Amino acid sequence: MPFAPVLHAEWIKIRTLRPLVGSLAAVLVATVAFSALASADAEETDPLYSVFFGVSFGQIAAIAFGTTAVASEFRGGALRLTLAAVPDRRRWFAAKATAVALPVLATGLGTGLVTLLVGKAVLGDSGPNWTEGLRGAVGCGVHLTLMALFAAGLTAVLRSGVATLSVLIPFLLIVSFVIGDMSSGVADLLPDRAGQVVLHSAHDGALGPWSGLAVAALWSAAALSAGAWSLCRRDA
Repeated sequence: MPFAPVLHAEWIKIRTLRPLVGSLAAVLVATVAFSALASADAEETDPLYSVFFGVSFGQIAAIAFGTTAVASEFRGGALRLTLAAVPDRRRWFAAKATAVALPVLATGLGTGLVTLLVGKAVLGDSGPNWTEGLRGAVGCGVHLTLMALFAAGLTAVLRSGVATLSVLIPFLLIVSFVIGDMSSGVADLLPDRAGQVVLHSAHDGALGPWSGLAVAALWSAAALSAGAWSLCRRDA
């Protein structure tokens, strides 16, 4: 079966699952709400990070989206039916990853723009300039997409949405925030921290805005590759 109809079928699955639509809405609401609160109380010397502070919470909703989209295939024998229609497992998984990435990217870019406008309205002249702000908005969309794909790949390996979220949510809330702040160098290479370098006006680590996103992209590519390998090697 050609790629286009497979992608269309996966898109139909995603837009008809209410939890997935709710996750996309949560990306926007969580990011904008927490960013607005951070901007209102901003004592940071980094105005760009103050504006996009809420991405740390919005990425949890993006991860939930990627996890749920793939985990739904492992319930009730859905994957067997899918593979009966699309025997080429790599092609199907590529279509699934694309169907995950596109709506998250569109939502993430829209979220980034709204967050920027709200942050500049709150901070006024002390907010970031438009060049930095638009870089942050684009980085917001790309980072959220990469985190959703990372979760999708890990879910294909673990074959369980609960297991994936049980690993990733504590990782983001404990390892990245707490342990990451206690270490230097290595912590900057974690996927969420590397991806969020683009949301800083200046960063003391070795990574820059785009190299940070490149590191996050490598994590996502590794997770997707592991997921594809697992699908090809294990029974449906």
